[in-house]
This record gives sequence, structure tokens and C-alpha cells, in this order.
Amino acid sequence: MSPLRIWLVGTGMVGTWLAGVLDSQREWLAARYGLSVTVVGIASARGGFAYDPSGLDLASAPAAAPRRWPSTIEGLRATEADLLVEVSASPPADGEPGVAHMREALQRRIPVVTSNKWPVALHGVELAALARSQGVAFRAESTVMSGTPVLGALAEGLAGTRPVALRGLLNATANFILSEMAGGRSYEDALTEARRAGLAERDPAADVEGHDAAAKVMILSGLVFGRQLRREQVAVRGITAITGREIAEARSAGGRVKHVATLRFAGPEGAGSVTASVQPELVRDGDPLAHVDGTANAVVFEASPVGQVTITGPGAGPRLAGQGVLSDIIAVASRRAGCS
Repeated sequence: MSPLRIWLVGTGMVGTWLAGVLDSQREWLAARYGLSVTVVGIASARGGFAYDPSGLDLASAPAAAPRRWPSTIEGLRATEADLLVEVSASPPADGEPGVAHMREALQRRIPVVTSNKWPVALHGVELAALARSQGVAFRAESTVMSGTPVLGALAEGLAGTRPVALRGLLNATANFILSEMAGGRSYEDALTEARRAGLAERDPAADVEGHDAAAKVMILSGLVFGRQLRREQVAVRGITAITGREIAEARSAGGRVKHVATLRFAGPEGAGSVTASVQPELVRDGDPLAHVDGTANAVVFEASPVGQVTITGPGAGPRLAGQGVLSDIIAVASRRAGCS
């Protein structure tokens, strides 16, 4: 099988980890999965787009590339590949330029694998429909629970079921902080520990105020339920005002305070109004979410006729996000091999 020629857009921590694994684990990936990858294009916000049809040396790219463009979209439009791997980070306002990158590839019948949350949150239904119309894959596994498979499990593993609702813990930083508070720490001390562990940024607002989890609710709605949500349809309340007293009262009531994401559509086959939220809730013992602690994430999914399915696993860090992207690349390569 000929090598899978990829554009790699994004040279942050996820892109760097992925490039390293594709290089250092090349022989194992080929032996185990039949995966052979050649990176022909690489792009970053500052460095523009570099391209070599014979393959780039990732240790020196883009400096040694024979062809370069000032912007990623110009480079994509002028070159060829078998797969777009979009691992940059687009802002929540409009998801650009990630959306443009993905549209460009899909319109040319080039499959897309991405970890870029907001393009999928804001345009997931459109992008998935475009991929279907072109007969190519659109995969975004790591946008929700990093390396823990949830999108594929729910959308493909439970294909044919009718989604009813889901609840989940979708942000590892918020869950870590509330778990530390359940152990007696104050919010401030728990946040400090999250920063020390590399879980929280200097500005942790996206995590602790619920914006990251809201994006994931939108992604799940689009790619699992087939319903596109607007950002304002997801009610969000963060964890910054949670006090030790509330934590203690929850313990006395036989439960825990958790930052719970909820998604439910009313009406027959989920065709009606939506309830979508991310907010602190009292979760009682016996609930599948009650003892999901630390950096773990979880989704409790309800579908007819299966009933309730729970998926739990780690949900933080560039290596886990990179692993989710890698699994999607392997899935695309396997599909390509099956069609050849």
C-alpha cells in the first residue's frame, strides 16, 4: 500500500507529539496497522505552509521545504495530499481558520482528522454532511475526551440506535479541582495544584468557567445527535464560586458536587426543543458520575433500544489528544486500504 500523504496543520504540543510518534514508531505502526505516513505539508500560524511532495524531514521542516506559502489556506489550495490532519486551535468566536481548512479539504474529497474543537463545535453538522456527500471521512475523536474513544463508540459503535440524552464530566481540569475540594482543599489551593500538575493554564477561564465543556456538548450534539447547537443554546455556569461549605453539604447529603454537562432533546426521536447545559450539580452516590475523580472524564449516554451506556477514561494532556488523532489516522488509512 502506498504511503498516506498528509498535511499536518498545527505545530503545537499535539502536533509535535504526533509528528514524533509517526517518526519514532514508524516500523511498529507499519507492522501492527499497515500504516505508512509521509508528511508532505506542514503549517503553523507563524511559519506559514511548507510543502515537499516527496516528504518533509520533520526535524528541519519547514525551513528546508522547497515550496512555501505565507498562509495555510494558500498552501492547501496549491498542493495535494491524501489526508488533512488539523491540530491547530481556532478561537470560539468563529472557529476560523480551522473551518476554512477543513472545508477546503472535504470539498476536494480529502478526508479530515482534527483535534480543533471550536470548528467542530460550531460547524460539526455541516462538516460531517459535507464529508458524507463527498464520500470521505471526517473524524474528531480527540475533541471530546482526548484519547478515550467516545465519538466513534457512540456514533459508530451504536449506529442504528436513537440517541435520547447524555450527561457527562467533560473537562479534566474542573473535575480535578472539584475532586481536590472533596478531599478538603479550598478552590484556590486546588487550582494551584492543577496548575502545578500542568492541567490549568495561567488563565484557566475556559476550563473553570465551563466554556471548554460547552464546546464538547456542541460537538456531541452535532456528531452523535445530528443536531447543530449555537453557543447561546448551552447554558453555562462555572465552578469558581463553589465553596467548601457546599462541598461539605453535598457530602452530608450522600453525594458530590460535579461539573455536569447535560444534553437532551424533547419530542419524538429527539426532534423537539433542546436542554443543554454545563453547571455544578449535586451528584448522589450510585450515579455513574459520582466517583469519577481526578482527571478522568465520563459520558453517560442513553439511546433506544440499548438503554444507558457509560464511557469513562482519561481526558487531559497533549499526548492523550495526540493519541486520539493517531487512532483516527489509522481508521482513515484502514478505510483507504479497504477501498483500494
